Amino acid sequence: MDWNKCKKLPWNLILLLGAGFAIADGVQSSGLTDMLSETLDFLVSVPYFAIAPAVCLISSVLTEFITSNNATTTLVVPLLIPIAKSMHLHPLLLMVPGAIGAQLAFLLPTATPSNVVGFATGHVEIQEMVKTGFPLKIAGIAALSLLMPTLGN
Repeated sequence: MDWNKCKKLPWNLILLLGAGFAIADGVQSSGLTDMLSETLDFLVSVPYFAIAPAVCLISSVLTEFITSNNATTTLVVPLLIPIAKSMHLHPLLLMVPGAIGAQLAFLLPTATPSNVVGFATGHVEIQEMVKTGFPLKIAGIAALSLLMPTLGN
């Protein structure tokens, strides 16, 4: 790639994705992850059938509005390990819905680099992304919520 092609890149969106990784790293290195997991101790009494969809939904919403899907996964997965252990569950039973939920990033350009590429062409509008992505997100969360308890066993 030469400099003329590089100048045409949507640098504002690329920097926004990089900022998401920086935020995830800052949350982990500051100890905020540990503090959040201690705050969420009340989840011990919540049944798994309710917590798995909630984890998936939270991580999928975070990835749309706050950070990219990979940064959200980097942030959420370490947070879910102590929560799962306090619920006496195998950590993968919460880590998988959290990680896959973050990958259900269909609504906004900032959610994933592939969305940025499509949006940067100028041929895809945000309204189109939301209109198409919202049913996909709901279907993904529902499918994962139904399949995860059986896959976990």
